[in-house]
Amino acid sequence: MKLKSLLILLFVCSGLSLKAQHSSDIPKLYRRISINADKQALAEVLNEISRKGNFIFSYSGTVFNPDSLVTLNAKNETVRDILDRIFLSMADYRESGNYVILRSTIRRFSINPELIKTDQRHYLISGYVIDEKTGKKVPDASVYEKRLLESTLSDKDGYFRMRIRGSHQSVILTLSKESYRDTSMMFLSTVTIKPEGYTYEDEEYMSYASNIVEKLGIGRFLVSAKQQIQSLNISGFLTSSPYQASLLPGLSSHGMFSSQVVNKASLNLLGGYTAGVDGAEVAGLFNISKNNVQYVQLAGLANLVGGSVRGFQAGGLVNSVLDSLVGFQAAGIVNDVRSGTEGWQTAGIFNHVRRDLNGLQVAGIGNLVSGNTRGVQTAGIGNVAAKEMKGIQIGGIFNYAKEMKGLQIGLVNVADTSSGFSIGLINWVNKGYHKLSLSSTDVFGTQLAVKTGTAKFYTMLIMSGSYGVNDRVYSAGYGIGHEFILSKRLSASAELSSQGLYLGNWDYPNILNKGQLNMQFKLAKGLNLFAGPSYSLYYSDPASISSEGYRERVAPKSAKVYSTKTKGWLGWSAGINLF
Repeated sequence: MKLKSLLILLFVCSGLSLKAQHSSDIPKLYRRISINADKQALAEVLNEISRKGNFIFSYSGTVFNPDSLVTLNAKNETVRDILDRIFLSMADYRESGNYVILRSTIRRFSINPELIKTDQRHYLISGYVIDEKTGKKVPDASVYEKRLLESTLSDKDGYFRMRIRGSHQSVILTLSKESYRDTSMMFLSTVTIKPEGYTYEDEEYMSYASNIVEKLGIGRFLVSAKQQIQSLNISGFLTSSPYQASLLPGLSSHGMFSSQVVNKASLNLLGGYTAGVDGAEVAGLFNISKNNVQYVQLAGLANLVGGSVRGFQAGGLVNSVLDSLVGFQAAGIVNDVRSGTEGWQTAGIFNHVRRDLNGLQVAGIGNLVSGNTRGVQTAGIGNVAAKEMKGIQIGGIFNYAKEMKGLQIGLVNVADTSSGFSIGLINWVNKGYHKLSLSSTDVFGTQLAVKTGTAKFYTMLIMSGSYGVNDRVYSAGYGIGHEFILSKRLSASAELSSQGLYLGNWDYPNILNKGQLNMQFKLAKGLNLFAGPSYSLYYSDPASISSEGYRERVAPKSAKVYSTKTKGWLGWSAGINLF
């Protein structure tokens, strides 16, 4: 009996686990949720549905009033059924990625055929697109045959004419236009059938194609107004084809339908406009893809992709991806990815990832990651990681990371917080190590050092001097250090530095290299005393002669002679640290 109960329990747990594992595979419109609303604003109700359904709504506030009030009580109903109850079947819903797109369909229309003519080579149909409620003719409506990839637009008088190659006993024409419900109608050679509410249900043709690329400046410039209208009207239709060739957008082997077709191979002599690529695409000047690109995309000037890129993308000037990149991207001037990137970006001037990067950026001028960075940024001028940086930044002039957890190498390195290392002339961590050191040493009467970075690794800019009669010497240098925290008030620091000495002339180099270990005692917040031993190695040419009034001998008589130019000795330093 116990064994039977255990088996039942294991079976139930396994079922729940599988259900949780595959719940994300359920189409968004068919996920079941419960919601209760009592005179709540439409925007609030939609936000609650999207939260429970784990997706995002996209809709126009000018079409759907977000402040309209909704009263609803739904228990374990599909998202589609709930939306039908809210909009009273006056809206159309489409899935695209993690979005559910709402479109008003308050109006309906149909085709009033004028001529239907067939022969062995063509099927010719013409007529008018009519608003069913007002009887007025509808301009700029898309009329298309999904299976045969033929399409046209109604003119300003609502008139259309379509010639379809091949012998066909029937065609199914679909009407699409913003704010109208999509309508499909079947036409025979000699008889016209107009079924009420007919819907074409072939799932192969019900994908959604984003129109965002047409709203960008380059998209508006390169895509004609007529094709933009066509693409907007039939955004709910997307299909595939083995190949296509085009001269310019609209002048394509797919005609006006090119923006709704995903191609295995695409050859664009000057430029092309497609729904996507699942193979290879090459253009003399530019490629515009509304959705995803997979494998290879090459253009002489620019590539613009409304979805994601998986593979290799190269543009002579610009690559712009409105979703994510997984692969390699190369551009003569700029690469821009608006979502996450896993792979490489290389550009002559600038790379930009607007979310997270896991990979490599190489640019002639600069790199910018607006999210978290895992990998390497290297640029001729500078790199910016707007959030967490786990990796390496190498900048010719500067590097910035909000949270540095790796290595920065540059002339100036800046971070908000850091648990890594910064190597440069100036290393500044906003919430890090900032000290001003005033001291005396066995060589210099006065020494000033600015120490910045982290206690784990800081850098020093050093200025030193002695000003006595016939004992003048001036120096500037650079150093690095590490602080060991021993207790609340006691710590130790190990430092290495190198300084150039000025003895009245620049005829010969005089270099003082020093290592020192200091014990530090905290007197008060922002005030430490320190002292400790040092060891110096002094390099100077034997022919070097100091000018009048300057120190004749830097190394003491007791210094160990390593060579004719190098001497070493034990020394000391003592002083205070401020801040």
